[in-house]
Amino acid sequence: MNQSEYINEEELLNKAIRLLTEKLGPLETSRFLSIAGKRRSESVKRHHQWQNSLDKEKFFKSVFNK
Repeated sequence: MNQSEYINEEELLNKAIRLLTEKLGPLETSRFLSIAGKRRSESVKRHHQWQNSLDKEKFFKSVFNK
């Protein structure tokens, strides 16, 4: 595979997990994957909080009335 080709997501995930397991072991790989999931949900929670506090009229005016 040359550098301009992409592999599909499933293959990418499989290779990444295999490499992590080889280098870190199964326990640390599991810990790493759970950390990545926690950060994702925290960012989604922050985004939802931002959306809930947003004044939509002001936001749309600031974006579209330039």
